[in-house]
Amino acid sequence: MSFYGTQPLSYTTPVFPSLYWPFNVDPGTPQYLYSPTDIWRFTLYWTFCTIGSAHLVVSVWAVLMQFSTAYQRHRYLHHTPEGAALSAKNRKLLGEKPIQEYVAWVWLIPLIYMVIGGIEALLGGTLVGLVLGAVYNAGYFRMSTWTPFIWGVVNMLVLVIGGFRIQGGL
Repeated sequence: MSFYGTQPLSYTTPVFPSLYWPFNVDPGTPQYLYSPTDIWRFTLYWTFCTIGSAHLVVSVWAVLMQFSTAYQRHRYLHHTPEGAALSAKNRKLLGEKPIQEYVAWVWLIPLIYMVIGGIEALLGGTLVGLVLGAVYNAGYFRMSTWTPFIWGVVNMLVLVIGGFRIQGGL
């Protein structure tokens, strides 16, 4: 295989995701990235996938918790003697139909989470992808298509760990 610059002459960019099983692989099966643009793009895509899926899971959990609260309020108002004995003013404060009231706005939670996750993925994936592309290009290395996937997972894990408060044991 002859090389021109930092990539083989016969190099074509693999299609996303191009992940392969790296054990007992046939010759020619592995997919490699040579171009810094390809490295950046793959890292950005995997970061979008991992951070987007994490934000989606968390937003679904938040929606389920809101519906659980609405169901408990509904059950209290309509199925307990205390709820039936509430004054009209207090019933209005708690809401006559809590489940329908939640449905009016609860769909905004996944939308807001996904927009915020997209911004975080764009910033994190771009930064890491550009650094990876520069390092691999400077060293004339080839990059496995698994490396951007691993860095996308690392970006997501850094975001998750950053959400916890860490206190010292002094």
